[in-house]
Amino acid sequence: MVNDVHTEDASTPELTALAEAYGVATEYWSFFGDRVHVPAATLRAILSAMGVDAQTGRDAATALADAQDRPWRRLLPPSVVVREGSGALHVHVADGHDVSLTVTLEHASVRDIPIPPQDAGPRTVDGETVWRLHVPLPDDLPLGWHTIHAAQSAHGSSQADRTAECVLVVTPETLPPPPSRPDRDGRSWGLMAQLYSVRSRASWGVGDFADLGDLASIAGERGADFLLVNPVHAADVTSPIQPSPYLPATRRFLAPLYVRPEDIREAAYLTASDRSRLDAVRGPVAAADTDAERIDRDASWAAKRAALELVFAVPRSPARQALLEAYVAREGQPLFDFALWCALEEHFATTLAAGEERPADAWDIASPLVQQLRVALTARIGFHVWLQWIVDEQLAAAQSAAKASSMRIGIMHDLAVGVHTRGSDAWSLRDMYASGITVGAPPDMYNQQGQNWNQPPWLPHALAESGYAPLRDMIRTLLRNAGALRIDHIIGFFRLWWIPAGLGEAAGTYVRYDHEAMIGVLALEAHRAGAVVIGEDLGNVEPWVRDYLSSRGILGTSILWFEYENDSFKPPEHYRRAVLATVNTHDLPPTAGYLAGEHIDLRARLGLLTDPVEEARAEAVAERDAMLAILRERGLLGADATEQQIVEALHLHLVASPSQLLGVALVDAVGERRVQNQPGTENEYPNWRVPLVDSAGTAVLLDHLAKNERFRSLTDTVDSALRL
Repeated sequence: MVNDVHTEDASTPELTALAEAYGVATEYWSFFGDRVHVPAATLRAILSAMGVDAQTGRDAATALADAQDRPWRRLLPPSVVVREGSGALHVHVADGHDVSLTVTLEHASVRDIPIPPQDAGPRTVDGETVWRLHVPLPDDLPLGWHTIHAAQSAHGSSQADRTAECVLVVTPETLPPPPSRPDRDGRSWGLMAQLYSVRSRASWGVGDFADLGDLASIAGERGADFLLVNPVHAADVTSPIQPSPYLPATRRFLAPLYVRPEDIREAAYLTASDRSRLDAVRGPVAAADTDAERIDRDASWAAKRAALELVFAVPRSPARQALLEAYVAREGQPLFDFALWCALEEHFATTLAAGEERPADAWDIASPLVQQLRVALTARIGFHVWLQWIVDEQLAAAQSAAKASSMRIGIMHDLAVGVHTRGSDAWSLRDMYASGITVGAPPDMYNQQGQNWNQPPWLPHALAESGYAPLRDMIRTLLRNAGALRIDHIIGFFRLWWIPAGLGEAAGTYVRYDHEAMIGVLALEAHRAGAVVIGEDLGNVEPWVRDYLSSRGILGTSILWFEYENDSFKPPEHYRRAVLATVNTHDLPPTAGYLAGEHIDLRARLGLLTDPVEEARAEAVAERDAMLAILRERGLLGADATEQQIVEALHLHLVASPSQLLGVALVDAVGERRVQNQPGTENEYPNWRVPLVDSAGTAVLLDHLAKNERFRSLTDTVDSALRL
C-alpha cells in the first residue's frame, strides 16, 4: 500500500511544472516507502536560490515560459558533453539565416561540422521565428576539451551577424578495470587509513605526506596495490582548524597541514640559527607523536607554519624557481584566489577584536576592499601559492614511493561531498553555489529528522555555463599524484537533497544534476590520469544508478555489515564484481570495537540512543552472532576464536567475493577499537582527532608498523588468500 504524504502548503500546477523544468523534485519516495509531495514553500525557496522568481502564480507562469524559451534564444548551448563516437547538439538559428559550425580541437586544429538536411519545426520566441537544427557531431572526434564555434549570417551574406561558442567535452564510453598483479585474477587489495592519525617519530604531531609515502611503501611490500586515505583538501589556515576532512574550505586545493617541512629542498640551506628555530618549534608537537589520546591540528599547524615561513625565505635556485613558476602558470587565477582567501583569513584573525565580524564587502571577491587587500597582502599570497607547490611536490613523492613498492594503483584519494559555507570555494566561486541552501539527507531510520551537512550545493545551470571547469580542475588536482579516486556520496553527481535555510532538514527535496555530463567529465579526467574511480553508492540508491556507474567503468562500494539479502547477510559470492568491498569503513567503529559493542556503550554515555540501551545492545549482539555463525559454517572460525582471529576470518569471508578491490582498514590491522567520528556530537567526542593505537591503547608509529605482528598476520592472510 502506498501512503501519500501531503502538506497544507500544496503546490500549484504552474509551480510544479516550473520546478520540474529546473530539475527540482516535486515529489519523491521516502526511505519508509511513502510518496512525499514537496511543499510549495520548499519549491519556491529552491527556485529562488536558482535565480527564479516564483512567489506568485503569475510569477511562476512567467518564469516557466521563460525557461521554455531560453534555449531557443541561444545560438549554441552553454556546453556539450558527449561520449566518444556519438553525440549531437542543438543549434538555434533565426529565420532567414544560415549558420556554419566548426570545432577547435584541444590541440588547436580546426574542423568543420557538417549540418545535414533538417526536418524540424520553428518556434516563435520574443516575436521572432527561430529554427532548431539537430546536428550530429563527427564520430571520430578525439577525447578531450574542445570548443565549438557557430557563425550566423543572413541568407546570401558572407558577414556573420551573430557568433557563439561553447565547450565540447568528448568523454570515454567506459574506464578499464583496475590493474592488478598477474596471480590475482584481476583483483587487488589495499589499506585504508586516516592519514592524520598515522604518525612516525619524524612527524609533527600529525601524519603527513612523508608518512603517506612510508605507509604506502610498507603496504606495497606486504602485497597491497592501493592506499586509500581520508580527503586531504585544504581546511582553515587559522585556529580553530575544522577537524572533519569531509568539511573542507576547498576541494580544488590541498592541505599544507600535511607538509613535512624538512623534506623541502630549501630546508637544507637554512642558516644554523634558522635551523635551530625550526627544531625549537617542532620539539613540542613532535613530543605528541606518541600521544594516544588526541591529535592537535592547531598546535601542529602553528608549529609548521612558523617553520615553513623560515624555509620560504630561503632563496630558490633558478631551476627550482622555474619549477614554481611552471606550477603557478598551470594552476592560473584560481590558485591566486585561494591564496588570497588564506591571506584574508590570517589578516582578519589578527586585525579584528574577539567576536567582531569582518566587513560585509570582505565576502565579495570582486569588492574594492578585497582588491585593495589583494595588493596589500601580496607577500602573504605568495607564501600560500608556494605552499600549494610544496604540497604538490610532496604528494608526487608519496605516489612515487607507492609505485616503487610495486603497488599497481598507489595512492587513492577521497573526494568530499562539498565544502564549508564560509570556505574558499564558496567565496571565490560564489556564483557557482546556491545561496541560502545547504545539502544533506532526508529522514531515514538512522536520522528521523534528516541530516544537514552544512555545505552549499553547486548550481546545475552554473556548472553547465562554466563548461564544468570547476569539476574538471578539482578532479585533475586530486588525480595528478594518485592512482585512484573514491567519491564520497557519488549520488551527488545525480541528485542532492537541498535544504532551504530555516525550513528544516525534512522540508528539503531532491535537485537533479546532469549526471551524463558530470560522470563524463569524471571519466575523461580519470582516463587521462590512468586512474581508477570508486563511487560510494550506499544507502537509498536507485538500482539504475549502480548499473549506470558500472557501465561507465566506475566501481561501487560494498560494506560487509550493510550487505543483506532476504533478511540475512548476503553471501560474499553474491557481491558485485565492480566494487571496492570492505569489512569496515570510516563511518563505522573499528571491527574490534564493533564486535565488542563499544559503539553502543559510547552512544549510551553520550545520550545519543533513541531506543533503550538494552534493546540496542541486544540488536548488536544478534547481528554479531549471526555473522559469527556464518563464519563457523564456512569453516573460517573455531569455537573459541580470539578477537584477532575473528577479524581475520571476516576478511577471509570477504575474499570469497568476486569484488575487484578489497580494502583493509589499518585500524583493524592493529586492533584499534575507537571510532573516528561519532555522528550527533561536536565537542562531546574528539571526532577526526583520534590517533592510531593498538589493542592495548598504545600509539602505533610507522617506525614499528612493518614488524607489528597483528598487522603482518592480517595482511598476510588477505594477500595469501587472494593468490589462491
